[in-house]
Amino acid sequence: MVIPTSFFISVLLLFAINPITEAGTHRKVVVSKLSHLDEEANALILSGWWSNQHNISNRCSWPGIHCNNAGSITEITSPPRKNYDSSLAKQGRSTGIDFSVFLNLVHLDLSEMGLYGFPKGLSSLNKLKFLNLSHNKLKDEPGSPSSLANLTQLLVLDISYNFIGGQIPNEFSMLERLVTLDLSSNLFSGTIPLIFSHMSNLIYMNLSSNQLTGDLTATTYANLTKLENLDLSQNGFSGLIPQEIGNLTNLLTLDLSLNNLVGPIPHQIGYLNRLTSLHLNSNSINGSIPSSLGLLTQLEVLTIKNNEVGGSIPSELENLVHLKVLDLSYNEILGVIPKWISNLTQLDDIRLSGNQICGYIPSTILVHISHVDLSTNKLIGSIPFQIGNLSYLDVSYNNLAGPIPEQIGYSNRLTFLHLDSNCFTGSIPSSIGLLTEMIMLTMGHNKINGSIPIEIDHLLHLGALDLSTNRLSGVIPSGLFVHLTFVDLSTNNLSGSIPSLIGKSVNHLDLSYNNLSGNIPEGIDSVQFYNLECNPFLNGDYHNCQSENLNNGHDKSLSTLGLVLIIVASILVSFGSIGIGICVLFARHRSRRLKSKAAKHGDLFSIWEYDGKIAFEDIVEATEDFDIRYCIGTGAYGSVYKAELPSGKTIALKKLHKTESENPSFYKSFCKEVEVLTEIRHRNIIRLYGYCLHNRCMFLVYEYLERGSLFCNLANEIEAQELNWSKRVNIIKGTSYALAYMHHHCTPPIVHRDITTSNILLNSELDACVSDFGTARLLDTDSSNLTILVGTYGYVAPELAYTINVTTKCDVYSFGVVALETMMGHHPGEFISRLSKPSTQNLMVKDVLDSRIPLPILEKDLQDVVLVMTLALACLSSDPKSRPSMEDVANDFLASNSPIHFSFSDVSIYQLMNQEIYVIGKN
Repeated sequence: MVIPTSFFISVLLLFAINPITEAGTHRKVVVSKLSHLDEEANALILSGWWSNQHNISNRCSWPGIHCNNAGSITEITSPPRKNYDSSLAKQGRSTGIDFSVFLNLVHLDLSEMGLYGFPKGLSSLNKLKFLNLSHNKLKDEPGSPSSLANLTQLLVLDISYNFIGGQIPNEFSMLERLVTLDLSSNLFSGTIPLIFSHMSNLIYMNLSSNQLTGDLTATTYANLTKLENLDLSQNGFSGLIPQEIGNLTNLLTLDLSLNNLVGPIPHQIGYLNRLTSLHLNSNSINGSIPSSLGLLTQLEVLTIKNNEVGGSIPSELENLVHLKVLDLSYNEILGVIPKWISNLTQLDDIRLSGNQICGYIPSTILVHISHVDLSTNKLIGSIPFQIGNLSYLDVSYNNLAGPIPEQIGYSNRLTFLHLDSNCFTGSIPSSIGLLTEMIMLTMGHNKINGSIPIEIDHLLHLGALDLSTNRLSGVIPSGLFVHLTFVDLSTNNLSGSIPSLIGKSVNHLDLSYNNLSGNIPEGIDSVQFYNLECNPFLNGDYHNCQSENLNNGHDKSLSTLGLVLIIVASILVSFGSIGIGICVLFARHRSRRLKSKAAKHGDLFSIWEYDGKIAFEDIVEATEDFDIRYCIGTGAYGSVYKAELPSGKTIALKKLHKTESENPSFYKSFCKEVEVLTEIRHRNIIRLYGYCLHNRCMFLVYEYLERGSLFCNLANEIEAQELNWSKRVNIIKGTSYALAYMHHHCTPPIVHRDITTSNILLNSELDACVSDFGTARLLDTDSSNLTILVGTYGYVAPELAYTINVTTKCDVYSFGVVALETMMGHHPGEFISRLSKPSTQNLMVKDVLDSRIPLPILEKDLQDVVLVMTLALACLSSDPKSRPSMEDVANDFLASNSPIHFSFSDVSIYQLMNQEIYVIGKN
């Protein structure tokens, strides 16, 4: 017979705490009085949470334990998790402990304990005033959480960050004494019940990050006159913001962001004169900013970003003298930036990006404010020379001109500086070298001239540099690549040789369209993505060009292409099927010496440049008149062939068959792909060499990528095993860089609309190239982007099921699917459909990764895999406004350098969905 351990514990407790007396009756009374204490001590031991404690009589001094004068436990707070006895803790973290023995318990905090079920016996704790079960794994259980309604003395109830679903129990109406209620980050659904009107003592209520829907019924809040903090963000609430919310005059914080609210901001919000934070982000709020917000004189944070708010910024906001953060970005704000903003001396963060703001930047706005984002507006003039201690400045995508002020270098806290896509002239000031904390510097697509100042070598923390598409000249500073990971100096007039890259950290390098000379440094092979094309004096095969002017700066235009397409269309309409062959070359002209060399060696471009007929005949001969043996795939509107030309160069041909070429929609797709690919150039976007319109056939001529599509590589067991984690991550990174370029560095932005693993091609080094632009769309910000539904099933963003308004966020969703598919090894359709269910969120990341290759073990791989999964899940948000932009995703990849502070085997999908694992090395 085995005697249970609990028996010995009970005996020890009896003798340690209850000494035997001579008087039997008295001993009986004492034993009866202390037996309850025995039960409490026994429960603590059996929990396994204090397994390193051996002196039971001293339990009231154990970590997290407090007792009353009689020795009975009144408070249990955050048991020491690192001291678990694993066998007992596993039992304790389910329902093994019966908390009903703690009759005098007033305070219970079991947050972050890994609980899988509601602790047993909670409902009998009729003295309990504080209960915190947050950050666990609690799920729906019969009678829970409605059983908590028996705790009528509760003042604080926190069950946030769990997996509790269903409707908020009506039984909560019994908790009339509650002061704090936090149900956030669960799976609660349905509408807000009217029971909250009974909780007139509530000061703090947080229902954010659930699946609640319906109108924000005014009667729900009628009696909540003591409420100071109300957070209903990240739900599915719809309808208007109720005017009656202005009756909650004690509110300090109001957060209604990330819902589906419509209509104007009610002027009654101005009655909340104690308000310090107001968040209305990511809804469909329209109208203008009510002048009554100027009455909120205690306001410190005002964010209304990602809505449809128009009109100008009301002058009454000048009264918000305590304002620290103002975010009105991505609305339809008109007018100018008010000069009085400079008078808000507490303001430290202003974000007005993505509006229709015009006029000049106020002369003193950069003096007191450290974070300024004025990007994507219609600002003119120059950057003021009055510059204070900035940490972040983004004025990209405006019409700013003039020189970059020398004073910008004196802002030594500056970490991010974005000046790209303007009309800046002059040279880069040498004071830029004083910005020693700089992480990212972008000045691309301007008219900047002169040389790159050697002082830029002093930016030891710089990770990304984009000076592309300017008029820079001279040599590249020798120390430029020491700390950079991303550098783009393409389309300038730089000369000299490329400094050695050996041992450096560059992973993305674009020096194309310059006048660099000399040999290629040996270290170039360690660079993951590089482009040196169109450097006519550089040794090696880097002479190919696609534009007539190396120094075109910001003056790129579609006019030539448009004219060609109009002529072609006119000829086709006029002559029908008459045998007319037209072959067009998209290539930059080179010197006569280079042309002669090209002609002599039979270069691909010499064929295009000198004789379209020869090019056509060579291609027909190389494919034996497009014999099926040379076909390597089929697409949406044509077949793809592999051809080796007489020069030895291998190309890929996408051929539009005759029956398809007579179809207007296919012909339109053909022209669309030509239009898109001739205007964009990026290492991770497939290169278009030219196209041919002929009475026998129409085809596009691409670079040939040896490894084929990502889809095929994942489907093939052998090739999939070659795709280790670092290669898969690099493929995803490359895809993100391409999409970020299309969405944020092309004017107008380009939406691909069919991002799939079949349209991600791999070269011999397994670098990714985005292909198949037949469905791409150029976004015109001044007109409607409504279109017919296109794309591939399983990759199309869910909002396209009920709207046909195309945005860049459609590509973001598709990218998320591709990223997951790459990491999982198969299409994640079923996984995505179950993401909202606790059973899926409870999955460990290690359990969903492709099992055909070993789990990552290197620190860099562990970090990258978690980062990819985190970003992929963020991209799959059902709300387009909640998805990151592709520029955000690309920047996260570039800035990711944080050390690992997590155990990979314990990382769950739930943690990544809530971004609880921090792997992005950004400020």
